[in-house]
Amino acid sequence: MSVNVRELSNAPKKTSFKGFKWLIAGLAAVFIAANAFTIVPAGHTGVVLTLGEVSSTPLSEGFHVKAPFIQTVEKMSNKIQVYQTDASAVSRDLQTVKSTIAVNYRLVSDMTPKMYKDTGMEYETILMMPVVQECMKSATAKYNAEQLITERESVSNEVKASLDEKLNGYGIYIEKFNIVNFDFSKEFNEAIEAKQVAEQNLLKTKTEQEQAKVVAKTEAEKKVIAANAEAEAILAQANAQAEANKLLEESLSSKVIAYEQIQKWNGVMPKVTGSDGGLLIDVDIDDTAPNTVAAN
Repeated sequence: MSVNVRELSNAPKKTSFKGFKWLIAGLAAVFIAANAFTIVPAGHTGVVLTLGEVSSTPLSEGFHVKAPFIQTVEKMSNKIQVYQTDASAVSRDLQTVKSTIAVNYRLVSDMTPKMYKDTGMEYETILMMPVVQECMKSATAKYNAEQLITERESVSNEVKASLDEKLNGYGIYIEKFNIVNFDFSKEFNEAIEAKQVAEQNLLKTKTEQEQAKVVAKTEAEKKVIAANAEAEAILAQANAQAEANKLLEESLSSKVIAYEQIQKWNGVMPKVTGSDGGLLIDVDIDDTAPNTVAAN
């Protein structure tokens, strides 16, 4: 039996090379399969790029199949995001106003392909930053410095309305606009502080005057009440005295009359006679004028 040495030496090499090819093919298949799908996370929209061309139809959340190596998917967030920046403007009374503002916004999912095509992922820098600065300057110029402080909510609402008008067409919806802080010049802050001190002093003076008026009114009312009480007491005393005088006068009058009658009595007792059921009373009060009273 003869053995071909050349065949024996070539056999392991062919087997090893064939196994390596299958390994490469398997790895390639895995790599291709991994690039044949994409997953769009919750709160995001997928923008499909086919060899760099933007598809007008966005991908919703979830699992999607795509052409490997030909298509790529950019994930754009539709969640509420915060854009915060500093802004400088001039008020109606020509005061320099520096403010810190915060814009809560979100991207409209149906318009993300157009936004990506127009601005890419730099929409905050390209779209929002100049528009926010412009709207803030425009709104600030309508108010004086003091109104910016006291009417902050009105200023915020006006800026939000302007932002919606300018950014909604690009697919950016403004949820809320907040003015975090206002900062004015040192001179203006000192003037505001001096005004507040003056107003507080004025309020304190008015309060003290009102309190003095209340105290004076209370004291006057007390005096009136005391005077009325005294007058009523005097009146009551006078009425009592008058009543006493009246009683005394009546008592004295009756005694005087009785005394006068006694003085005029001549000492003769009255005579009483009766005739036919009648009475005849003869009373001599004085000796010159006898009084006769008949009673039936």
